[in-house]
Amino acid sequence: MTPISQASANQRAGRAGRTGPGKCFRLYTEEAYHNEMLPMSVPEIQRTNLGNIVLLLKALGINDLLGFSFMDPPPVQTLISAMEQLYALGALDDEGLLTKLGSKMAEFPLDPCLSKMLIVSTDFGCSEEILSIVAMLSVENVFFRPRDKQQLADQKRSRFFQPEGDHIMLLEVYKAFQKNGCSSRWCQDNFIQYRSMRRSQDVRKQIQMIMDRNRLRIRSCGRDYIAIRKAIISGYFMNSAKKDPQEGYRSLVEGQPVYVHPSSSLFNRQPPYVVYHQIVVTSKEYMREAIAIDPRWLTELAPTFFKVANSKSQQPGHKKQKIAPLHDRFNEDDSWRLSKRRG
Repeated sequence: MTPISQASANQRAGRAGRTGPGKCFRLYTEEAYHNEMLPMSVPEIQRTNLGNIVLLLKALGINDLLGFSFMDPPPVQTLISAMEQLYALGALDDEGLLTKLGSKMAEFPLDPCLSKMLIVSTDFGCSEEILSIVAMLSVENVFFRPRDKQQLADQKRSRFFQPEGDHIMLLEVYKAFQKNGCSSRWCQDNFIQYRSMRRSQDVRKQIQMIMDRNRLRIRSCGRDYIAIRKAIISGYFMNSAKKDPQEGYRSLVEGQPVYVHPSSSLFNRQPPYVVYHQIVVTSKEYMREAIAIDPRWLTELAPTFFKVANSKSQQPGHKKQKIAPLHDRFNEDDSWRLSKRRG
């Protein structure tokens, strides 16, 4: 949550009285307006994840991104971080050039992690289910919780809970919506946003058209939730976290403390390892849409990013396995090389 800019505030105020008599009430002090708000909004390209933008530029043949003449140049570190992410996902090679996988990922108007997840799902035979999950992740929260019926809404939501995690829960919600004839009445009875569900259907159709165009086979794995979770990990292995002995979880890559949201399927289960969709910051840093995983899947699906680190336990001669990210795998020289062709 950050303050809007002065220009944005004035633009919003200008809407009042445009087509008829109106007034604008500013819900902040004049001091806040002058001291806390920037004169102009920061361009979106300078404050968002550039993974998809970098992927598109690479697909267009623009490889020297650090020298590219952006209208509003983003911070260099943001560009490098985006290229690091694409390199880890396998979309870029050691020279910063687009791989075959990266070319396929560029076809989708999605976050690169979601694109990777979709493409890999064809190998696991669960593309039908991943299609629905991606569509559900692409819309706002599908559940609503009225103040006067919070307890009832929580009870209805808990019926969809799955021991594997929230991605599987979203899949089951989508299946139930389809099974009940896409009924708005069913959505209302289960405290589900009807507009969000319809939007997810539209998103799913669009993505399916892209998959058909690229000859990516759509198959169903039924209730093989292991295949589904492996497909999700292949795109979101960087968003993995391990249970902290003291409280909550710690992300494997950065070691930051994160927590399972109280509305999650995993809130009362607290599995040893999880992979999450994104972090939402409120009173704490909560993991949004988390699934339980086997840590061995991380080294299996992301061998260039994770390794098994052996550490001695209390008993002599006995070794305990741990999962550790390969921090030294990518250094500053690699980052610079990703921005240019060799020679």
